[in-house]
Amino acid sequence: MILLAIDTASTLCAACVYDAAAKRELGRSVEDIGKGHAERLMDVIAAALSASGKTYSDLGAIAVSIGPGSFTGIRVGVAAARGLALALKVPAHGVTTLSAIAEEARNTWPGRRIVASIDAKRDEIYVEEHAPGGAIVRGPVIVAVNDAPALLDGERPVLVGSGASVIAAAADPARFDLAGGTATADIAVYARLAAAGHTFNSPPKPLYLRGPDARPQDGFALPRKAS
Repeated sequence: MILLAIDTASTLCAACVYDAAAKRELGRSVEDIGKGHAERLMDVIAAALSASGKTYSDLGAIAVSIGPGSFTGIRVGVAAARGLALALKVPAHGVTTLSAIAEEARNTWPGRRIVASIDAKRDEIYVEEHAPGGAIVRGPVIVAVNDAPALLDGERPVLVGSGASVIAAAADPARFDLAGGTATADIAVYARLAAAGHTFNSPPKPLYLRGPDARPQDGFALPRKAS
């Protein structure tokens, strides 16, 4: 099966084409754009298909990062994945950013308990904890930074993701190994997880652990027209 993976949950706009049977990547396109995923995603997908020598008709499934991450970016990626799946009559699957981050770290730290986290700002972090065998044992959840040291209870974990340094700053360094990391994983990791059946939801839905940061500004609201 040929699978297309999409990631727009962070500043990256990424896509890759993956051969699930051969367990290898066929082509990719990755741009660090910050914002504007809606404008760039379809071109990035087209570039990944071109690099792989495949077309939309070759695809047997779609995988997409569902968050946590950028509120708008996640909506763009999930909408595109669902739309393509509907048009192509193939399944679409959601993979959490935290699962991908943990999987990427597992390549370097095999057989270890992994706490994957993303800095959610406002003194909070998004967290997903994986047992040494890879099973999710906690999360995905949002945790206050002050409660972060409790995540280190039990077997010594490996901290990974953009929230790793946040947890490390609030805890005894003797209690963990710090792998560091960013707010997402390499795009091929999402493809590999989906191909292996390690998905969070199908069809994919955005994973929002708190509401959007943007709020209406009442001072600029127009008054209601009198009836």
